[in-house]
Amino acid sequence: MKIIDIKLLRGPNYWSNRRHKLVVMKLDLGKMEFLPSDMVEGFYKRIKQLLPSLYEHHCSEGHDGGFLERVKEGTWMGHIVEHVALEIQTLAGIDCGFGRTREAERKGVYHVVFNYIYESAGLYAAQAAVRIVEAIIIGEDYSLKTDIQHLKVLRDENKLGPSTQSIINEADKRGIPFMRLNEGSLFQLGYGVNQKRIIATITNQTSNLGVDIAGDKEDTKLLLHKAGIPVPFGGICIDEDSLKSELQRVGYPCVIKPVDGNHGKGATTNVNKETEAILAFKQAQKFSDRIIVERWINGFDYRLLVINHKLVAAAKRTPAHVVGDGRSTIHELIDKVNADPRRGPGHENMLTKIEIDKMTQCILSFRKVKLTSVIPNKEVLYLKTTANLSTGGTSEDVTDTVHSENIFMAERISRIIGLDICGIDVMSSNLKTPIKENDGAVIEVNAAPGFRIHLDPTIGKPRNVAKPVIDMLFPPGQQARIPIVAVTGTNGKTTTTRLIAHIMKTSGFQVGFTTSEGIYVQNVKLQDGDCTGPKSAKFVLNDPTVNFAVLETARGGILREGLGFSHCDVGIVTNIASDHLGLKGIDSLEKLALVKSVVVENVTASGYSILNADDANVLSMRDKVQSKIALFSLDENNSAVIEHCKSGGIAAVFENGYITIIKGIEKIQVEKVKNIPLTFSGRALFMIQNVLPSALTAFLQNVQIEDLRLALRTFTPCPSQTPGRMNIFQFKSFEVLLDYAHNPSGMKAIGGFLKNTKGFPKIGVIAATGDRRDKDIVDFGKVSGSIFDEIVIRQDEDLRGRHPNEIYNLLMEGIRSANSSLPVSYIPDEKTAITKSILKAKPGSFITIICDSVPRSIGFVTELKEEENRQQLHQNDTSKIEY
Repeated sequence: MKIIDIKLLRGPNYWSNRRHKLVVMKLDLGKMEFLPSDMVEGFYKRIKQLLPSLYEHHCSEGHDGGFLERVKEGTWMGHIVEHVALEIQTLAGIDCGFGRTREAERKGVYHVVFNYIYESAGLYAAQAAVRIVEAIIIGEDYSLKTDIQHLKVLRDENKLGPSTQSIINEADKRGIPFMRLNEGSLFQLGYGVNQKRIIATITNQTSNLGVDIAGDKEDTKLLLHKAGIPVPFGGICIDEDSLKSELQRVGYPCVIKPVDGNHGKGATTNVNKETEAILAFKQAQKFSDRIIVERWINGFDYRLLVINHKLVAAAKRTPAHVVGDGRSTIHELIDKVNADPRRGPGHENMLTKIEIDKMTQCILSFRKVKLTSVIPNKEVLYLKTTANLSTGGTSEDVTDTVHSENIFMAERISRIIGLDICGIDVMSSNLKTPIKENDGAVIEVNAAPGFRIHLDPTIGKPRNVAKPVIDMLFPPGQQARIPIVAVTGTNGKTTTTRLIAHIMKTSGFQVGFTTSEGIYVQNVKLQDGDCTGPKSAKFVLNDPTVNFAVLETARGGILREGLGFSHCDVGIVTNIASDHLGLKGIDSLEKLALVKSVVVENVTASGYSILNADDANVLSMRDKVQSKIALFSLDENNSAVIEHCKSGGIAAVFENGYITIIKGIEKIQVEKVKNIPLTFSGRALFMIQNVLPSALTAFLQNVQIEDLRLALRTFTPCPSQTPGRMNIFQFKSFEVLLDYAHNPSGMKAIGGFLKNTKGFPKIGVIAATGDRRDKDIVDFGKVSGSIFDEIVIRQDEDLRGRHPNEIYNLLMEGIRSANSSLPVSYIPDEKTAITKSILKAKPGSFITIICDSVPRSIGFVTELKEEENRQQLHQNDTSKIEY
């Protein structure tokens, strides 16, 4: 078997609207296409032995063992690879369960599709699954353990910590979109101007000064003391001499910790003699030059979590420990504790495994015991000096028992230090009484406190502490999203996108939009190139200045990665025509329509899918969408529009020379088509077709009709507003039209315009795109041959795998089938073809240039126009000379 290609989808896609993370592997089964599993001797037995947990896969049978039944009866290897890829991820602790396998455009080639959680693990699972199945086929021993371990490593490298994950889960539950901005814990919640950012439990609202103060234990202690908050007595030392002086002043037992440490790093508690103090001092020096020595507060370690200046959770923390049974060694007791399934390495599980580190060895040495020692029955041996969960500690939720004075104190502290999210560490005998009354004290205030202790306490009630974080970032009435309009279809996408962006900008929005020429924010181009895919969409949605997004969404991006957004407010499908067929498994208009329908299938329920009622493939999408529907048509008598509006629907039609919006029985005449520059006084019907959904979008977004009318009147088909779309250059005695039409339907639209346009002869400078089907290139030539009086054939810079002669011959075949005597010349170089056609143009002629690179072609024509202007100016100047 051979892997042809692997793609990672990251949004709503051709295979699923609900499952956004999918691996799509194109797999050539080779000779195995003719050998399903029942025809491979011993295959069923070997796969059961290697992966017995496949028994849990229901497959289409709908019950345990269903998939293995399919294997026994006979199924294709692509299907088996799918299930193996899912199962090895699950065995590595990456729970995945969706998959499907479908035959591709060529016999024996399949699209193997399955979901992933971590991209690198998904890619590895795809490749490993093929290796595993091949080993089973030939009966070769295979070390599954190696793959599982590698997947676990990839999981741990990419997995979010519990604090960040809880916030992301809460955002997702509320429908707030999120994007990971780096490989760590930096996330964007929401879109555009409404976005918020978090990194672990620090938000973009967290005070930098507050973080600095909390990171300096001396400053924290000083501020709290001045505010009447009980803190431990102590001071600062910088060397062993000052340490000894502080020890005499503070006394024993004491705590030694770095001034600017956090999460218990470098801290040693319950120090009882000078030798211990010196060791603790050296440990703290690894994290800071200035060391705190303070009185040990006897009691329990508590963590108070305050979010948005409200106490939301409290937990009692106990350091990692073992309890003797009078028989087992300390090492055996640690192993028993670590055998708890709730414990895992790092932050992987609810609890962390206890590691025997230097801190543990020091404690054992101080207690004069070894790992091989047996401690008495029920005796508690603490193995760490701090109660952090990350070192194996445990927690007990005590939120409901915190005294009101302690709650008041904690909420004051958050304001004194200046943190929107803070963890307050308290040593006290209990929190049921004010700590002032039980000799308790506030030990530390932590910025970016971990949430795990509250999300999954060892004992007591779990607390959803992510909820108040999201409540704080997005209070009632605060939007997380911005309006998103997504435009797809075969032709007209770019012009429709640009027109909508112009209308919304004219209406006062800060608009970001993507097109096949680049990414724009407020008409400033920020990126060049074809920007119609998901990365470009995310670029706009990441921009903190944008409050309205218009996204041209092409088939290539949908197939390659999926949509760049989870939902949009308006989805537009302009039309479905023959283009790009035969690429990436899309070989029919019906399949192309399925790709394009991904956009409207992901419009919000309260949003609108705007569909072309003149196109049957587009109109049929009505049955799939969950949103409201609006229609547009060039035919005021379109039966679908009439029925739709009878039932109270909304539509836009071309009626009696007007762009008209119909809402139920009400009609609103927006503007005469003759007054809309984009339509060339109504001569360009396909431009009217672009205006209709644009006007409809503006109406649905509550743009005032007067503002809409003004925007339509001020949007002109010129290189600055619609580059490469019906750009007309007026030379002295002839005209030049430059357009990006690159498929037969686009060329037919140009032909319709030329019929209503003066000028003779009509000359076409054309080329065909190399990655289209032979039939499409021939049809392009055929349409060209029927609308031009003369043709110049040129070449695109990128022939996309074709030989120049091959494209030329296919175009000529089409041209000759339309007009056998049409004058045709061949000038391969684009600049030369454009230059010669313009310099040799006859007075009164009309030249149509079908361009390759829009900016480059505009540059060629502009240079020639400027040269003509210079010559004209020179002639005018010399004519004034008197002799």
